[in-house]
Amino acid sequence: MSGFADRWQKKDPPLFSKVKDKITPSNPIRPRIATAERKIKIQMSRMEIALSRISDRDAYIFRKVVLALQRQDPQRASIYANELSEVRKLGTLVTQAKLALHQVVLRLNTVRDLGDAVNVISPVLSVVKNVGSNLSHIVPEAQGEIGEISNLLGDILVDAGGIGDNNHINVEATNEESDKILSEASALAEKRMKDLFPAIATPQLQQEQKPIDI
Repeated sequence: MSGFADRWQKKDPPLFSKVKDKITPSNPIRPRIATAERKIKIQMSRMEIALSRISDRDAYIFRKVVLALQRQDPQRASIYANELSEVRKLGTLVTQAKLALHQVVLRLNTVRDLGDAVNVISPVLSVVKNVGSNLSHIVPEAQGEIGEISNLLGDILVDAGGIGDNNHINVEATNEESDKILSEASALAEKRMKDLFPAIATPQLQQEQKPIDI
C-alpha cells in the first residue's frame, strides 16, 4: 500500500496547473524588468561620467587650437583640430548610446505582462546589443554588464515567446523599431554636440585641412 501511495503522490500535475504555470511563470516579469531598468540606468550614469571626461578633453584641445592660431601656426592648429574632431566623434557616440538607452528604459516601462514583452523587448534588445558593441572600446568596463542586461532581456523574451502561437516575433517590425530608436538617438546626439561645443571654422584652419565633421 505504501508503494501505491507514493506513486499516487508523485503523479504528474493536472493540465490546468501546467497551463497556469505557463501563463503565470514562477519568476514574475515586472521585477525582472525593474532589474534590467536599474542596470541600464547604472550604465547611463557611467556614460555621463565618460562624457564629462570627454568634455574636459575637448576644452583642453580646443584651447590648444586657439593658441596655435593666435601664434600664427596653422599647421599645429590643424593637428590639434584633427585630434579634437576624433574626441568629438567619441562624444557623439557616447551621447547617442546614452540617449538610446534612455529610450530603452521608456519602452520597458510600458511592459505590463509577458504579452507586451514580445513587441517591446524584441527591438530594445537589439538596441542594447548595438550599444554594447559600439561602446566596447570606449567604456570597456560597461561591456560585461551590458552583456548581462542583454541576457536578462533575452530570457524574458524567451519566456514571452513561449506563450501562445500569436506571440511570434515580427523580425521586420523589430528591425524597423530598433533602427528608429538608433536613428533618433543619433540625430539628437549630433545636435547636442553642436550645441554644447564651439565649432572651428577659421579661414586659416580651413586652408590647411578639410572641414571638420563634428
